[in-house]
Amino acid sequence: MLKLRLSRGGTKKRPVYKVVVADSRFARDGRFIEKVGFFNPLLPKEKKERIGLEAERIKYWLGQGAQPTTRVARILGENELMPMPANGNNPQKAIPKKDRKKEVSEETKKEEAPKTDAAPSGETKKEEAPKAEAPKAEAKKEEAPKAEAKKEEAPKAEAKKEEAPKAEAKKEEKK
Repeated sequence: MLKLRLSRGGTKKRPVYKVVVADSRFARDGRFIEKVGFFNPLLPKEKKERIGLEAERIKYWLGQGAQPTTRVARILGENELMPMPANGNNPQKAIPKKDRKKEVSEETKKEEAPKTDAAPSGETKKEEAPKAEAPKAEAKKEEAPKAEAKKEEAPKAEAKKEEAPKAEAKKEEKK
């Protein structure tokens, strides 16, 4: 299968890439069919010398069935030689995971607030908010006694176990 991909050149820590058409079985920097452009990631994005592409040859190879890699597809999309790939930029990836979770929780709080504000008059809003809070508090109080009851049940079961050996001892004494 033919691929439009990047072939690395340059020195250590100073990469320069060639955009090449190559068989997918060949090595990354190995044999290629044709060089159709270059890419220098060290230059700023505003400079036109950063990317150089031969548009006619790229269109020809795309027509022949060559598939671009994700990076090359993005470069071609930026230069309007093909539609931009769907899985492009993920701005959330740059934000630390902890901060992403905080932002999501803040957004859900903001979304919940407008739902309670949907009532037609201001008086009903005030009435609904305390009612919504009260049942939650009552539910928490009801849950606590259940947990205490479970704790009380466990000692009773242990007491029954203790009584059983005593009963057996009494039976042995009677014999």
